[in-house]
Amino acid sequence: MNTVGLKANFVGTKVSAKAAKTAAPVAKMVTKCGPYDAELIETANKIATAGRGILAMDESNGTCGKRLEAVGVENVEANRRAYRDLLVSTPGLGDYISGAILFEETLYQSKLDGTSFVDTLNASGVVPGIKVDKGLVPMTNSNNESWCQGLDGLADRCAAYYKQGARFCKWRSVVSVEAGPSEKALFDCAYGLARYAAIAQENGLVPIVEPEVLLDGTHTIEETYEVALKIWAQTFKCMADQGVMFEGILLKPAMVTPGADCPDRASPEKVAELTLKMLGNRVPPSVPGIMFLSGGQSELEATLNLNAMNQTPNPWHVSFSFARALQNSVIKCWAGDESKTEEAQKILLARCKANSDANLGKFEADGSVTDERTYEKGYVY
Repeated sequence: MNTVGLKANFVGTKVSAKAAKTAAPVAKMVTKCGPYDAELIETANKIATAGRGILAMDESNGTCGKRLEAVGVENVEANRRAYRDLLVSTPGLGDYISGAILFEETLYQSKLDGTSFVDTLNASGVVPGIKVDKGLVPMTNSNNESWCQGLDGLADRCAAYYKQGARFCKWRSVVSVEAGPSEKALFDCAYGLARYAAIAQENGLVPIVEPEVLLDGTHTIEETYEVALKIWAQTFKCMADQGVMFEGILLKPAMVTPGADCPDRASPEKVAELTLKMLGNRVPPSVPGIMFLSGGQSELEATLNLNAMNQTPNPWHVSFSFARALQNSVIKCWAGDESKTEEAQKILLARCKANSDANLGKFEADGSVTDERTYEKGYVY
């Protein structure tokens, strides 16, 4: 047998040509490109700028009312507007604050001279944002766990908020260490956040992604760490499945701390070590900024922990999105007294500067920051 001839025929030009004709076509790479992609990236990076963070003032009317009533002020629209006016009108706010999260009522409110709060913030260099979730409700057949509602009608709401001037938004969901958490609660939290983030981006709003690991309980810092790893892994998987653009989001995690009732407290250095370890194992460097919630920590505790996290370079902007840890002393000073507005604004600016310094890793406690805890069990916005 002429094996040479067979070999020649087998790889001859006719066979080679036929093989070339039947080869599978090369798949083309398709890159997602939404109508707001460039703007989303620009907004996220504007908020995640050195020395600045987010003022969270998105408490619902009910929660804001509790704050007012605690200082002897009636919960009516005029008083809510007056207090929020104090916050957004603080001179120099934009030096330390890059974004402000508003409640829906606040987004449409104005100063007494008719200037909208949105225009007031923009004039200070502060990006207006909006809370878009509809709150937590009990999860059926669970260990006293919750799920977050608000996906119905979200696209229309986001479009309306964008038209009003909002450029980023927030959705808070929670998981409980004390409750397990269950696998279905972890998935529901992550999936809901991913669907929200995709819808927000489609309508021009940078989504802040917030799967809060609750402080409620006696759990140790190590137990918090393990649950944080789980929920952030699930959240990024779901966001990838939903086509969320990571360059156009911001994160709002809880710091990795012991439970509020755990007898073993952790130093800022330990909180920083485990928090950054967790984030380093879960968060891609394409995410522009990580804006921590204070979660009921005292003003001093939240600032010291943030400062400890910025002692070495991080792949993301590591800053703050504080509510109670910025406002607690402010509202107590003001207490509805118009003559106290300037003094209260100076307190707010000092709190903002302290956390700006912490973002830069330069905060030094001087005794002026209160160590009073702001924790509330079962806290709702």
